[in-house]
Amino acid sequence: MNSKILFFAKLKELVGSSEIFLTLKNECTVSDLKNELLSKYPILKEYLPIMLVSVNQNFAFDDEQIPDNAEIALFPPVSGGNLDEDILVDVAYDELDFNILVSKTIQNSTGAIVMFTGVIRGETKNSEHPHTSGLEYEAYIPMAKAKMLQVADEIRIKWPIMQKIVIIQRIGYMDAGTPTVVVICTAAHRNTGIFDAAKYGIDRIKEVVPIWKKEISPDGDSWIEGDYIPEKGD
Repeated sequence: MNSKILFFAKLKELVGSSEIFLTLKNECTVSDLKNELLSKYPILKEYLPIMLVSVNQNFAFDDEQIPDNAEIALFPPVSGGNLDEDILVDVAYDELDFNILVSKTIQNSTGAIVMFTGVIRGETKNSEHPHTSGLEYEAYIPMAKAKMLQVADEIRIKWPIMQKIVIIQRIGYMDAGTPTVVVICTAAHRNTGIFDAAKYGIDRIKEVVPIWKKEISPDGDSWIEGDYIPEKGD
């Protein structure tokens, strides 16, 4: 079967393309796919222990069989819109307008709003590039939105008293000092677990939402990768 393979972040640079077409054998497993790619791109070998695979926008594991006409993507561990009545998720290029976002979450019964936003640091602990001019964010957008909805659902299960949940991640280049991600949770009271819910949201984004960042500094640039390897159920 002829399959389209998408590459993101550092893997895209190693392969030299964001997508390729590859003929796979019938009943090909994820492990078979990795072996085929390694034979074609030996440079990927260093990433094999942490290389993640998604099939039809869900994490896939070595023993799983790849169906015909599947959308396949490969990427390193993530660094870190759909609108319904209670949940807003999006991957956006535009600047975050916190006043508008907060206003969308307020109900007559809302008494507490917790908002986390991540900001690009101008100074980091990176010994090679301690000063950061900005970051370039990249996302596998369809899967990123799906995983954001999954994270929102997980928050709802753990803290069912939450009223509204907002998760938005910006992509593209942004200068140091720019807010890049926001998680907002609302509830009737502050003692409802709302602080823990917002913290859980940003922590899970960093684990399972396929978004990567390249650190740009006066001395060069480098991809920043996480160390969380998703498991079945993620």
